Amino acid sequence: MTQTQTPNPIFVEHHDRIYDRYSAHVNHRFARVLELIGFDKVFVRAKGAWLWDQDGRRYLDFLGGYSVHNTGRNHDRVKAALIDWLQSDGASMVQMEGSPLEARLAEKLAQITPGELDTCFFTNSGSETSDVAIKFARKATRKPRVLYLKSGFHGLTYGALSCSDDEMWRDGFGPFLPGCTMIPWDDLDALEREVSKGDVACLLMEPIQGEGGVRIPSDRYLPEALRILHAHGSLLAVDEVQTGFGRTGKWFAVDHWGIQPDIMAVSKGMSGGYVPVGAVVTTRKIFDKVYEDLSHAVCQTSTFGGGALAMVGALAVIEVMESEKIVENSAKVGAELLSRLQAMQSRFELVREVRGKGLMIGIEFGEPRSLTLKAGWKLVHRANRGLFGQMVSVPLMRDHAILTQIAGHNQDVHKLAPPLTIGDEEVGAFVTAYERVLVDLHKFPGPIWDLGTTLLKNSVSW
Repeated sequence: MTQTQTPNPIFVEHHDRIYDRYSAHVNHRFARVLELIGFDKVFVRAKGAWLWDQDGRRYLDFLGGYSVHNTGRNHDRVKAALIDWLQSDGASMVQMEGSPLEARLAEKLAQITPGELDTCFFTNSGSETSDVAIKFARKATRKPRVLYLKSGFHGLTYGALSCSDDEMWRDGFGPFLPGCTMIPWDDLDALEREVSKGDVACLLMEPIQGEGGVRIPSDRYLPEALRILHAHGSLLAVDEVQTGFGRTGKWFAVDHWGIQPDIMAVSKGMSGGYVPVGAVVTTRKIFDKVYEDLSHAVCQTSTFGGGALAMVGALAVIEVMESEKIVENSAKVGAELLSRLQAMQSRFELVREVRGKGLMIGIEFGEPRSLTLKAGWKLVHRANRGLFGQMVSVPLMRDHAILTQIAGHNQDVHKLAPPLTIGDEEVGAFVTAYERVLVDLHKFPGPIWDLGTTLLKNSVSW
């Protein structure tokens, strides 16, 4: 902005009033949580893997908008494509047309998704893609039941929530969609027992669980699950909302196992963080069973699905990812970061396991051996099961200006999902800071345990 330009009043704000307004008119409970853990910042600028607050302090973003900013924040080429389309005065959401932008993006998704996945339905969010996947599976198979996995998470709309295993999300919102059955994680025998009953439309699952703690199945699970499902006329619907678009070092997480699911749900990383967008990608055979004749040509539709800005953003993201080899960078940098973090595992007894693929990494903490640390661990977990993870996230933010969060509710797993564009500078800064936090965490009593006590006292008012 030049000195002669007038700031746009729509998005220029007096920063000292933002949290007052947010609390008054949006979500005062969430604002209070942010205040208690010291995350009540106002970020005014973002680029790549970095954020700047209103005081000019720079933060390293290892949250990535929960796997949204795979190409980095405010990527120049994605931004330019969106600006170009806005300046063209193009037509969007005409509704009674075959959108050329939808056609181009669907064709591109058919090229990068596995096998014969070649037909798309466009949505606005990850939760919506889960709902559509459930509908497609039920109609294509004419079977009622949907299986989902323990610790799985698929979103917060009713269909998605009905297939998600987290009582905090579900509490008070029942009854849920009938015919949804949870089965154990990574258990082929349990899957076969349920599928053999003959009434299962699909298994809806994340190939690597995100909210569940970056849980990776055994190597034979996905190929064998696909075989079992198909043997009984059931489908495999994979939720790649978090794992897709290069997050795990492949275009899609299922590529690690070389399988083609029947239905794939994608969203988060598709538009560079600019525009809500998602897609359900399936085969023409399944699609034709859903849209079975001309009278059913719009039996599933979405007003804003396939909007021009969303399509342009997604096309630009794919072009950037291909030309800048972002998927390859995710694999390379992710392996380096994982290796350096795993090297800490033997040095710090509170670290139980470090696992991941690409730049989707989970650091799981567990009960320590030494008596003093064990006492602190038990005290914190008896008082509040969800507190321990914040004892890592808070000092990373407060002392090292690194934004992170835990994987899910009441978990001792710290999940890392930085932009896939990071390099040596960001990895070095993160590893150095994380080691310092772990050193302090292993001092009992010590500053981080004092922080835990403070958080515990304040949590009564959460």
